[in-house]
Amino acid sequence: MSNSSPNDLIQLATRAGISPRWDDFRGKTHEVSPDTLRHLLSALELPCDSADQLASSRARLEAAAQSRQLPPLITAACGEPTVLSGQKLGSSAAFELTLERGGLLGGRLHERDNRLGGRLHERDNRLGGRLHERDGDAVLPAIDTPGYHHLLIGDTRTTVAVAPRQCLGVSELCSPSPDPSRPARPWGLAAQLYGLNMPGDGGIGTYGALGHLAARLAHDGAAALAVSPVHAMFSAEPAHCSPYSPSSRLLLNALHVDPREAFGDAAAHAREALGLGATMAHLEADPLIDWKAAGAARLAVLRRLFDEALALEPALVAAFEQHRRDADAALEDHARFETLHAHFLSEGIWSWRDWPEPYRDPRSAAVERFAHEHVGTVRFHAFLQWLAARGLGKAQADARSAGMPIGLVADLAIGSDPNGSHVWSRQRETLVGLSIGAPPDELAMRGQVWGLATLSPTAMRETGFSAFIELLRACMRHAGGIRIDHVMGLMRLWLVPEGASPLDGAYLAYPKQDLLRLIALESWRHRCLVVGEDLGTVPPGFGDTLAKSGVLGMSVLWFERDARGGFAPAAEWRRQAIAMTTTHDLPTAAGWWLGRDIEVRRELGLADPGELDEQLAQREGDRNRMWRTIHADRRRAGDSEPPQPESAATAEFVNAAVAHVGRTPAALALVPVEDVLGLTDTPNVPGTRDEHPNWRRRLPADIDTVFDSQPARQRLSALDVARRGAP
Repeated sequence: MSNSSPNDLIQLATRAGISPRWDDFRGKTHEVSPDTLRHLLSALELPCDSADQLASSRARLEAAAQSRQLPPLITAACGEPTVLSGQKLGSSAAFELTLERGGLLGGRLHERDNRLGGRLHERDNRLGGRLHERDGDAVLPAIDTPGYHHLLIGDTRTTVAVAPRQCLGVSELCSPSPDPSRPARPWGLAAQLYGLNMPGDGGIGTYGALGHLAARLAHDGAAALAVSPVHAMFSAEPAHCSPYSPSSRLLLNALHVDPREAFGDAAAHAREALGLGATMAHLEADPLIDWKAAGAARLAVLRRLFDEALALEPALVAAFEQHRRDADAALEDHARFETLHAHFLSEGIWSWRDWPEPYRDPRSAAVERFAHEHVGTVRFHAFLQWLAARGLGKAQADARSAGMPIGLVADLAIGSDPNGSHVWSRQRETLVGLSIGAPPDELAMRGQVWGLATLSPTAMRETGFSAFIELLRACMRHAGGIRIDHVMGLMRLWLVPEGASPLDGAYLAYPKQDLLRLIALESWRHRCLVVGEDLGTVPPGFGDTLAKSGVLGMSVLWFERDARGGFAPAAEWRRQAIAMTTTHDLPTAAGWWLGRDIEVRRELGLADPGELDEQLAQREGDRNRMWRTIHADRRRAGDSEPPQPESAATAEFVNAAVAHVGRTPAALALVPVEDVLGLTDTPNVPGTRDEHPNWRRRLPADIDTVFDSQPARQRLSALDVARRGAP
């Protein structure tokens, strides 16, 4: 029990970036409990369970604030001077700056208007100069070349990440319209990768199916295909299937590997040799994915090919081994984790935090010995990651070669499963013992706890943001865009101690300027646009901050309202955003029109019956308001206005909703596959796990069949036409 005063605790929490109070969606202010503050401070390595601990933690923060030592990495804006806080000019104010190899963006270092104040050495991109002084602090002159620069001041070294003013935009990737007065605005689809259906796929969508769909859509005029997260999951437990609760965000989901892509006919032989032909045919016919059975079957086929067929393909072996040599430590860590996880799961132990102590440290002698004793299995898991990277890379290449200027838009989950590979291998950088969540809002009146771990802002600064940069590069590697889930986490996150109620959380601040600069820099280095999922409680002013940084927001049909509570005309939607009919957590267009989402919550007991009755009545009024808004826009566009359909006649509404989103001025329009096909069920119902088939729905038929259907062809054509006429 702490003997310190509440004020001392609040002051320490505030200095550490923890807000001691918060306002709910009704405007009521709540105080964060002392226990919650202590939990969060402890996770930040600032223990305060006693007065002595609190004093020591306070002294540590004060020492860090007064330190004259430069951190391992500082960020800067291109063309602007950078204040080196705490750095005083001594007898020598000389500096030397060297651009990191591979970090150059479109040219050599150059002296524009003498800003850099030193002489350029073109051969090694090195530049010398002198620091300036402002209010007693040293100031580094403006740098005009984005990239990672190594800075040397006397004996002090650091890295300066110089970022462009904004992320790469849609206009930098998409060709301009031949008619400048009516620019064609790009469009695309959003798909759940696992649900893509192809003959012989064994019951789980593949990277090959993703590439096939992207190429098809490119020929229809699509610029992009957004995809659900493809982060690495738990191979030993395929039923743990939520793509937003991955084992690691640094690696890829091996269950999306199609054995046929690497091994051709040998894959079919392996399938039959294992006696899995009938089983996998049954799994392919099931409208819902049986993750446990289908995942085990796919891994069994891949293991047999690894053991027996790989050696017969010298070129494959050479390419795989080269990939393994070139990979960073994350690949080996994950392969070892997968092997250890399967071993301990067979003994009934799920979490690495319950493993015997020596195995909890990825750098321990025990882990090294275990990896040596199980070298074949560790190599197999590295092999799976190589196949996954090849498959995803080929899907993006197929999209681009077919004419998609953007291609795949990858999804970066907000956190990782605390029991997974990422947290095990990056414990120093992670807030272990805390879960990301959300305070109560209008859609989740009791708040939310997502069971996800995240990176520590303190560790970010102390380690030169290495874990964050590593994460961005992993997600951007095979994509033309990324969607950052819960982008408000760049500014603050609602964190809840494990096992506590969502109400027992607090907001923790993150270094948003540094993070946004690093995102912009990596965006340009990878030629990758950035979308931020800004749905929910957005801090005041944060939307403007994102827009200035070139991060696209998300505008969703159900939430675009006018000042009177009606639905906003298409022309009033944001330009600096992607426009969507819906998302994976919200009702589809058909489901919304029918009120299916409300009935599902009734069936699952997720709300009081009286409240649900009120929602159904509200939905009836919203249907009328939505129809009037959509067709007022249609009249302005010169289209005829059909009569409002009956509530059960959904096809006409889905058609109108897709075209309405297309008419917005948004930088990019993305329509989920579910709405192109007119499906009623959403991929995920928040607040449920096993009681609803989340993350399990397959397309009703194979890709070519469903996209050759007349309704799908009609909606894609209408979307394309609407985008060509968008303002």
